[in-house]
Amino acid sequence: MTESQTSRNKVEREVARLRDEIVRHEELYYVHASPEISDAEYDALMERLRQLEEKYPDLQTPDSPTVRVGGRPAEGFAQYVHRVPLLSLDNSYNIEDLRAFDDRCRRLADGRRLEYVAELKIDGLSMSLHYEGSMLVRGVTRGDGRRGEDVTQNVRTIRAIPLRLKQADKTFAEAEVRGEVYLSRKEFERINAERDEESAARFANPRNAAAGTIRQLDPKIVAARRLDLFAYDLFAGDRKAFATHGGALKWLEASGFRVAPRALCASIDEVIEFCGRMEAERDGLGYEIDGVVVKVNSTALQDEFGATSKSPRWAIAYKYPARQATTQVEDIVVQVGRTGALTPVAILTPVQLAGTIVARATLHNEDEIKRLGVRVGDWVMIEKSGEIIPKVLKVVESKRTGAEKIFSFPEQCPVCGGVVSRPEGEVVSRCVAADCPAQLKGRLLHFASRRAMRIEGLGEALAEQFVSRKMVRDVTDLYALRLEDVAALERMADKSASNLLEQITASKHRDLPYLLFGLGIRHVGERTAGILARHFRSLERLGAASVEEMDAIHEIGLTVAESVRDWFDDAGNRTLCQRLREAGVRTELEASAHPGGEADGRVVGKQFVLTGKLETMSRDEARALIEGHGGRVTSTVSKKTDFVVAGEDAGSKLDKATGLGLTVIDENGLRELLA
Repeated sequence: MTESQTSRNKVEREVARLRDEIVRHEELYYVHASPEISDAEYDALMERLRQLEEKYPDLQTPDSPTVRVGGRPAEGFAQYVHRVPLLSLDNSYNIEDLRAFDDRCRRLADGRRLEYVAELKIDGLSMSLHYEGSMLVRGVTRGDGRRGEDVTQNVRTIRAIPLRLKQADKTFAEAEVRGEVYLSRKEFERINAERDEESAARFANPRNAAAGTIRQLDPKIVAARRLDLFAYDLFAGDRKAFATHGGALKWLEASGFRVAPRALCASIDEVIEFCGRMEAERDGLGYEIDGVVVKVNSTALQDEFGATSKSPRWAIAYKYPARQATTQVEDIVVQVGRTGALTPVAILTPVQLAGTIVARATLHNEDEIKRLGVRVGDWVMIEKSGEIIPKVLKVVESKRTGAEKIFSFPEQCPVCGGVVSRPEGEVVSRCVAADCPAQLKGRLLHFASRRAMRIEGLGEALAEQFVSRKMVRDVTDLYALRLEDVAALERMADKSASNLLEQITASKHRDLPYLLFGLGIRHVGERTAGILARHFRSLERLGAASVEEMDAIHEIGLTVAESVRDWFDDAGNRTLCQRLREAGVRTELEASAHPGGEADGRVVGKQFVLTGKLETMSRDEARALIEGHGGRVTSTVSKKTDFVVAGEDAGSKLDKATGLGLTVIDENGLRELLA
């Protein structure tokens, strides 16, 4: 062996030793909270490895600890469709709700053994981590539950996330680990102290700071903020990997993940005891929690219990009671939203509440102000309902001095001076002026939002300038903006103006459900927009539909139907639709994604259940195909089910379908049905 080869082998051995040692110390520090060396000693190990990898770049691997320092800034984040949707959880706020959940689960279990896993609900943001073999290949945000953002570069900087799973010999070919990304209290305080020194705005709370950090385009910023993660679920492909949830959590711990404190509970009484004990210990934790998540332990029962369109039936989040505080009302102002609704807001003396500095609280409407009897200058008790939205609970009348001022609700719009109307039977007053700048600004922001037309860069400040300078009178004017006019605005330049116009142009190709949601029709949310788009397939056909036609559609109903009909009956709205078509905005459902034809007659209105592993498509892809032809996909087998699509290892749902005498087809049968 040559001298150079001997030297090379020595370097390779040192690199391997350094990586193993660094990974071991990272696990001791971030997973077990039991470090063996100082920060300076750890930094010296990392610096030596970095130097060797710079000198011998061919030795650097994707799982090297040096990748955690962050690479080059990203241009943006690609979208990724979750194989298994990340559903939200139903919330409970009292013990009675937990007992009701237990009663429902026991009825569904029908005498079979039932136990729960209760685990801390970490106050952060959900993350999906994809491993192939034992290697981390992708990190995806929750997004809307169906589609998230690929933030792999940023995820790699989080030291609590293994780049390579420890159990290489026990790793699934494909593994999806779900967890909660968060900032520790100590790290949150450090970041805000640094921002104070830089005269930058402080983060409101650790959850918001973590959410803002994970979407940074520069991974170096993410690395510097030291995010952390608790793992809480595991999939092998699109199926649960173990017979019990507890078994999955043990595997995650053995693979190098942190798992939040938990308890295996044989009864709901043991769950309730765990919830009370952890609430008492809450303030001593190094991170924020907002409750306890309770899950049925058996994954077979989880599959059988299924889910609604929003939440699994086998899990519930027990939220701790909202934290309350007392502060003074310095003023009451009225905001005007995109629908013209006038909402009174109490301006408060800032106060700490549930980890956040609260300076404003909603008063909802004129009747609520009268009910509370709140005046400017009053001391009030406030709370965060569900620890999210601050609201005024009551006036502390014993603190009144006589200097308080009664608030009079405005008879004219505080923004444009237009007429304010409150229809009989409604509690909300609205500005009826069609040219109200506040409404236009709100409509622009909604139209450009990520869940609608996704025009990145069109934020509050820009929308304000568009409206105040009369550059935009409705959303269609966005498509006529000129580069020189946008570049002339405050805090804009040719590059940022050009980027914005590119985003606006790209939005023309968004599919019909996003446009329909972006129009801001009352009572038409994302799901409703999708249902209407798939049924009518074009804005023109929807605009011509009667109330009766829409009311007959499953999940629409009379209120939505009347609201949509009223919107299209307005001449200004019809003109807006025509101008959108003339601007080149897609107003028909994308044909390739939602084929029509003879198959629709066999599928429209039919109810499907998917079970088992399909060979050539994921469940999400199968769902999209079925819904694209007008069918519905549910998670529970019942007498109302028309077709059960059974793949490999179909399990209990297939047994139930057979027992009920339902039509069972395989993947080929589904393709023939949709052909």
